[in-house]
Amino acid sequence: MQYSEKVMDHFMNPRNVGEIENADGVGTVGNAKCGDIMKIYLKIDNDVITDCKFKTFGCGAAIATSSMATELIKGRTVEEALSLTNSAVVEALEGLPAVKVHCSVLAEEAVKSALADYYTKIGRPIDFEVESDEHEDDH
Repeated sequence: MQYSEKVMDHFMNPRNVGEIENADGVGTVGNAKCGDIMKIYLKIDNDVITDCKFKTFGCGAAIATSSMATELIKGRTVEEALSLTNSAVVEALEGLPAVKVHCSVLAEEAVKSALADYYTKIGRPIDFEVESDEHEDDH
């Protein structure tokens, strides 16, 4: 299986690893079939994601997609983060093998799950889908 240099870099040197105490939003998603579990923590100030961290239990692609997803949303508004797609994560990583694309779907879902948690905490209606129907479980 061939991984891009970017995937290998984010796997070997993941960005934003860890937890945020008293996070404004926390999202956890998992894929029972492959065993990947992602947890994303968000710190949000004036509708801007000022910090985000992740903890991922899974394969190299799961770690790389988590790392890239946090990089893509850090410093962005909540609205911009909501538009994050798994395709954007794959593109930023310069591709993923087809059997690993489901990791990027999990990363998107983890971000949206954390944003849904944030919306719930501030009493704002959730007007977006948290679950994706694009699960590709070919781990």
